[in-house]
Amino acid sequence: MKNRLNSILIRIHMNQKIFYSFFIGLLFVGSSYAQDGNHEILDKVVATIGGEFILLSDVEGQYAYIAQSGNPITEEAKCQILEGIIGQKLMVYQSRLDSIQVTADEVDAQLDFRFDQVLQQMKGDESFFQEYYGATVEQMKARMRDDQREQILAERMQRTLIQKVAITPEEVKKFYADIPKDSLPFLNAEVEIGELVLKPKVNSIEYQNALDKITDIRERLVAGEDFGEMAKKYSDDPGSAANGGDLGFAKRGIFAPEFEASAFSLGENEISDPVETEFGFHVIQNLGRRGNYVNTRHILVRPVITQNDLDLTQQLGDSVRTLVLADSMSFEQAVRKFGFKDAQSFSNNGRMKNPATGNNFFETSEISPPDVYFAIEPLNVGEISEPLELKMPNGDTVFKIFQLQSKTKPHRANLKEDYARIQQFAKESKKNIYLAEWLEKRYSDTYITVDQIYGTCPNLSKWVAGSRP
Repeated sequence: MKNRLNSILIRIHMNQKIFYSFFIGLLFVGSSYAQDGNHEILDKVVATIGGEFILLSDVEGQYAYIAQSGNPITEEAKCQILEGIIGQKLMVYQSRLDSIQVTADEVDAQLDFRFDQVLQQMKGDESFFQEYYGATVEQMKARMRDDQREQILAERMQRTLIQKVAITPEEVKKFYADIPKDSLPFLNAEVEIGELVLKPKVNSIEYQNALDKITDIRERLVAGEDFGEMAKKYSDDPGSAANGGDLGFAKRGIFAPEFEASAFSLGENEISDPVETEFGFHVIQNLGRRGNYVNTRHILVRPVITQNDLDLTQQLGDSVRTLVLADSMSFEQAVRKFGFKDAQSFSNNGRMKNPATGNNFFETSEISPPDVYFAIEPLNVGEISEPLELKMPNGDTVFKIFQLQSKTKPHRANLKEDYARIQQFAKESKKNIYLAEWLEKRYSDTYITVDQIYGTCPNLSKWVAGSRP
C-alpha cells in the first residue's frame, strides 16, 4: 500500500519537474495537435477531474520530452504520465474548492523568473528568442500563463496539506526500525566545517591610485579613444576584457546595485563617470536597451592589495584565533564581529554549506581546494586552524580560519550519529504518505473520467467509460 501511494506522488513530482524544464510549454502549449511519430493526432480531452480537463497534447508533450531527453521510455509510460497529471489536476480542483487564491502578479513573477533564465542563456537577445521559438517572449508567456497558474495552485494546495505534518522521536525510531538492516545506507566519512573569512582592506594610497587610473581612462574615452581596445588593455575583469568589455544584455538585478543604477541611467552610447562597487572602479557605456534589459560594456580597475595589506590581515587572523582559543569569544561570535559579510557562510554563523547537497555535511572527497582538507585534517572536533591564505573565484585573496565542527568515520546509518538526517527522511516519508492517502480519498470523492485509449492502463481503467460496474 505504501509503495502504491508513494508511486502516485512520484508521478506528480515527475510532472512538476517536467513543467519546470520549460520545454513542454515552449513546444506544446497552445498547439492544436500532438505528434506521434510521423502522424498528427487531433487534440482532444482525454480526462476530466471535477471541473478540470486534461488534453491529449498534455500527455503526448510530456512523453515526447522524456523521450527526447535520452531516458529509456515505453508506451506504458503514458499511463504513469496521465496518472501524475490527474493527481496534479485533482490538487488544482481542490484548491479552487478551498478558495485558494493566486494573483496575477504571482503568476507574472514566476513567468518572468523562468523566462529570464532562458533569456540569460541567450544573452538577453529577444530577437534570437523569437527566431528560435517562433514567438515573442510576451506571446510565450501568454501561452504559459494558465499552466503556470495551475502549477502554483497545485504547489500551494500541497503545502497547505503537509504544513502541519510533524514527526515525533518515536516515529523516527519506528521509521529506522522498519528499514531492513542490510538496506541501511553505508555513509562515507563526513565533516562539518565552520569558516571565518577575513578580507584584506585596500590602503588609502592604492585606493587613490585606482581612482586616478579609472579617471584617466574615462577622459581618454571621452576624447575619442576606442572603448573596446582600452578594455582589452586596461580592464581587470578577465571575463569581459577579451571581448572589449562587452557584458551583453542583462536584466535588472544582475549587476552590483551601484553599477546597475549607473547603467540604466545612461543614454545610448553615453559613458559614465567612475562608479565604485565592491569589485573596484568601473567606467560603463550603455550600448542600448530593450525594455527592462540593458546592453553594456565596462572597464574595471581594481585597487591593488599590497603585501603589507595581506600581512595586516593575517595578523588580525592570528589575533582573532588567539581570542577564540582563550575562550574570550566563541567561533560564531568571531564570525559575526570580524567575518566578511558577503561570504556565503556568514549568514549561517560561519557554517559552510555543501553546494552539491545543500546541507552542512562534506565527504572528505568533496572538500576543495585541497588546502582546506589539509587545514582541517589534523584538527579534533571543536579545534580551529591557523589563518590560511586562499584565492576566491573572483581572484580576491582572503584569509580563512576553519573550525572542525563534527566528524564521523565511514559507517552504516544509525540513530546515534545520524539522527537529524534520519529524522528528515522520516518526516518526508510521512508527508508523502499523508499526501498520497489524501489523493486516494479524493479519487473516490471526485468525478473522474478517462478516455478509452487508456483502458489498458492498470491504475486508470476504473475511470474509463464503460468499465464501471
